[in-house]
Amino acid sequence: MAAYSRLRKLQDYLRPHWQKLFWGIISLFVVNAIGIYIPLLIRDIVDQLRVTFSFDRLWYYVILIFALASIMWFIRMASRTILFGLGRQVEFDLKQKIFQHLLTLDPAYFAQNTAGDLINRATSDVDNIRRLLGFAILSLANTFFAYSLTFPVMLGISWWLSLATIAIYPVMLVSVSLFSDKLREQQQEVQEELSTISELVQEDISGISLIKIYAQEENEQQAFRQTNQRLLMANLRLAQTRNVLFPIVEALAYVSLLVLLGLGTGAIADGSISVGDFVALLIYAERLVFPTALLGFTITAYQRGEVSIDRIETILMANSQINDLETAISLPMEKIQGSLAAKHLSFSFPGSNTPALKDVNFTIEPGETVAIVGPIGAGKSTLANALPRLLDIAPGQLFLDGYDITQINLQALRRAIAYVPQESFLFSTSMKNNIRYGDPAAETPEIVSVAQQAQIHPEIMNFPQEYSTIVGERGITLSGGQRQRTALARALLVDAPVLILDDALSSVDNQTATDILRNLSQGTQRKTVVFISHQLSAAAQADRILVMENGQIVQAGTHQELVIAEGLYRSLWYQHQLEKILQ
Repeated sequence: MAAYSRLRKLQDYLRPHWQKLFWGIISLFVVNAIGIYIPLLIRDIVDQLRVTFSFDRLWYYVILIFALASIMWFIRMASRTILFGLGRQVEFDLKQKIFQHLLTLDPAYFAQNTAGDLINRATSDVDNIRRLLGFAILSLANTFFAYSLTFPVMLGISWWLSLATIAIYPVMLVSVSLFSDKLREQQQEVQEELSTISELVQEDISGISLIKIYAQEENEQQAFRQTNQRLLMANLRLAQTRNVLFPIVEALAYVSLLVLLGLGTGAIADGSISVGDFVALLIYAERLVFPTALLGFTITAYQRGEVSIDRIETILMANSQINDLETAISLPMEKIQGSLAAKHLSFSFPGSNTPALKDVNFTIEPGETVAIVGPIGAGKSTLANALPRLLDIAPGQLFLDGYDITQINLQALRRAIAYVPQESFLFSTSMKNNIRYGDPAAETPEIVSVAQQAQIHPEIMNFPQEYSTIVGERGITLSGGQRQRTALARALLVDAPVLILDDALSSVDNQTATDILRNLSQGTQRKTVVFISHQLSAAAQADRILVMENGQIVQAGTHQELVIAEGLYRSLWYQHQLEKILQ
């Protein structure tokens, strides 16, 4: 991303808060204007008191300078509050924007970008931009006003002495520019190592049980030590560069004071300037030293901000591959019957030469329960993800109630299809809130009803606080079967016409899975149920079974039909029966 583009992005971040920026800059202008006037008063004091000393006159100037300094202090505090608050506001806006944008992206994006890296960008990188827009704006505005207001006054006192004083400053700017690219590269390295260590910590915390089961604490400690060491070395390299640059900048700034002291005394001696003029020039030169020396820190903040802008904009420029068409239709929930159809459905994952789905054709009637079985890697989960359009399926292949799913508004489509994946995710909140996640306004009787259908209610009643019991992160305090049945209850509560269970009862025993599926297949308001499973005893209860292999449907029929016919299903069934006998 070019430097000009980064500046445009900074302008975009600041645009909603231009009024605060305006008053912050005006405050700094007033502070610097008063700062220019005070040395002139001191000059007058020195020159007047050399002629006629008067305590009354001295006290007048002391009180006046004290009053001006107090006003300047209050306005300076106001400007810092405004500008640093501006940085905080931009930080808030960016975090909101990043989070909202992440929610629009496809699951495939999160498969390619780790949670630790995304978290680091949304925290550490946003924090760098906050510093840039708070500290750096304050510093740059201060430096601009210091030079634009101070230097003309210095020239008015003695143009040749003023020019000699700042003659060293171009050398300072050249020194800074020589280090600029190196600072940016080293800051980029630091941010990347921060992301790596965030990823490692997040992954290890999520997999702490596995680490302990396999007694891999020492190996994980070693892996963390190596990652932390790389971060340390990256930080040390950055610090070394800064520790070389900043003393150079500061030393060159103070050389200007030495030049003024050396030449100024001679100018007083030959009468070209007064003692008061010399004192004022000393104060003005000192006023320029601090913002000039601060230039190094400002550049570092800008380098960090540049890197962070690039990393954040990489997220914000990522686009979802699955979007609503301009002509997308929104189907009313009450009018959806729940029929599903696939016509020559084919799909390949990006970068793969082997199709995950090949010429899949089927029709599922409203209220029908259809089981999909087959060996691992047959394409069952891919098909499950395709139905609610979690994958970028081409038009004209999948249909809901006769409507092409690519022509249906995404929210309407996903409201019509309740999907329970095998990996059931639960939030770190109560059982009640987890079940009613899809319908936060649901009351307790509704929650209990769906929990009973999912056969998790008796176990919830044995929990310490029943439905108010807090589950751990990702539901870690529950067993696999409890998590899956809680997720099933959550899907049942939204009462969608279509229910997809992608091996969502794999951690539940065969009898319980069979009972759940039988309950779903009964009643006057039956849902269309697509049940993907390796549990053939439960699948046998379905109205119809589709058998998949190598991305294709190779058999279709009822359990009784398929178990008689030659083919994959009979082999899977006999294998299942043998496993039951051996158990």
